[in-house]
Amino acid sequence: MVRLKQTVKFLYVAHDPVSVWFRYGLIVFDAVSIVFFIATANVTHGPGITFASLCIGFVILVDFLARLWIAKDRWKLLRKVYTLADIVVIVSLLLDPFLPGNLAFVRILRALRLIHSYHLLRDLRRDSQFFRTHEDAVIAAINLMVFVFATSTAVLVFFIPDSSQTAYIDALYFTMATLTTTGFGDITLDTPGGKLFSVFIMVVGVALFVRLAQAIFMPQKVRHKCPSCGLYRHDPDAVHCKHCGEVLKIETGGTV
Repeated sequence: MVRLKQTVKFLYVAHDPVSVWFRYGLIVFDAVSIVFFIATANVTHGPGITFASLCIGFVILVDFLARLWIAKDRWKLLRKVYTLADIVVIVSLLLDPFLPGNLAFVRILRALRLIHSYHLLRDLRRDSQFFRTHEDAVIAAINLMVFVFATSTAVLVFFIPDSSQTAYIDALYFTMATLTTTGFGDITLDTPGGKLFSVFIMVVGVALFVRLAQAIFMPQKVRHKCPSCGLYRHDPDAVHCKHCGEVLKIETGGTV
């Protein structure tokens, strides 16, 4: 059992190429599972989709238990947003065969799997120089992506008629038109709940768009904690901390 735990820890936290490829394999799995959740959000679940949901739920459960097993502070891990999101997703997937039609909206919770993408930031920060340099812009883009796909799924499940031949495209189209305040008006939500949800999309979406624009156009910073004052955002070529003057040793490839 000790050897097994060491192997699991090696795969999840080591810097060896095998470990790195294993973690990026999990990223690919996350991407595929998210596409599956989106594609089947408003589809009648027959035996095939139900079986696929159970298989994905089992893999996510194994991944969750492995992370919990090797965690130094398990209670801290359980309080993280992406962990709570994974628990909700696992429960909704494993209960899939027992969800009657009037509870099918519970499947919308699978969009929370997108939150798991935040957990990947640690690996990217360690493995990618590009990510370390453009971290603010990447995180802002992830925030916007999570919001767009989560709200599109909500629109799909609660507001788009089942008779629509392009249900998810309609939901995504409405979300983007509302978020950008374009307001074409060809797809609208006429109920009071739909109007309030549209307001929510506009307010939060515009804020996320502004944040993304700021991250793209403002001077780039890198994350490196100053050993003296704790300031952790610096210019990529900084030699001294602007706050306290402490000498910094920021890893950089230099300039040509």
